[in-house]
Amino acid sequence: MPKKVTKAIFPVAGMGTRFLPATKSVPKEIMTLVDRPLVQYAIDEARAAGIKEFIFVTSRGKGALEDYFDHAPQLEQELRKKGKDELLATLKSTNMDSGDIAYIRQHRALGLGHAVWCARRLIHNEPFAVILPDDVIAAEKPCLQQMVEAYEETGGNMVAAMEVPDEQTSSYGMLDIAEDMGSKVKIKGMVEKPPAGQSPSNLAVIGRYILSANVFGHLNRIKSGAGGEIQLTDAIAREISDGEGVYGYRFRGQRFDCGSKSGFLQATVAFGLSRPDLRDDLEGYLTQLMASRKAAE
Repeated sequence: MPKKVTKAIFPVAGMGTRFLPATKSVPKEIMTLVDRPLVQYAIDEARAAGIKEFIFVTSRGKGALEDYFDHAPQLEQELRKKGKDELLATLKSTNMDSGDIAYIRQHRALGLGHAVWCARRLIHNEPFAVILPDDVIAAEKPCLQQMVEAYEETGGNMVAAMEVPDEQTSSYGMLDIAEDMGSKVKIKGMVEKPPAGQSPSNLAVIGRYILSANVFGHLNRIKSGAGGEIQLTDAIAREISDGEGVYGYRFRGQRFDCGSKSGFLQATVAFGLSRPDLRDDLEGYLTQLMASRKAAE
């Protein structure tokens, strides 16, 4: 039985340039999807998977992210005074207790592999998860929880995987499959952003990982890879070379790339339509909007 996964790394050091000018003053991770920041969806998913320790790899200018998880006594007092118990409960669900959360600075933007490596001293020799808040996954059972349950059977290392069209393979880390077992695939190789037409499969790595602490040793030795950055996929590929089990997991759910404007807008509509308190108004507006556009054509 593999050791329980109780720690997760959240790499949030990016500058969010695709969302400028908003990200000039607001970290991308606390931009709101309906009424919750992106990072809250990631935290809720981690909690559902049994994560107890939350490690954020940040950079300069992310103070608002740290403040978000802090207690707000004055605001709580006002809500309590006004009898707004439901809002108070929602607010308290965003608080993180002292000791549950840690912040590590990534001083140089050297890629995802380097961001994960920055947290090595807080992981020690335990398995850990990595969650990229940009990848928001709508699922009946949260994606990381699905992966933890699969990991309990396989051990080793595991990455979330999703089929992508041929024309998009050059935008992802792609899997080279040794054995397809349905929801799980055993991996014999990984290629970061292969040139068009050269991907070993259509199965792409998505921003959820369960990794062995051995990965840090590989990250120590890796030079910069694709895009001049230290790639996490290169370190995981070395685990395969060492004979360690590496698996892809086809999660059940819909992934939204909230690192792009179009993906963020799509997620906003999808999550809005999933909310009983918003669905009717939003659906009515969208129906009216599409009817107006058709009439104009």
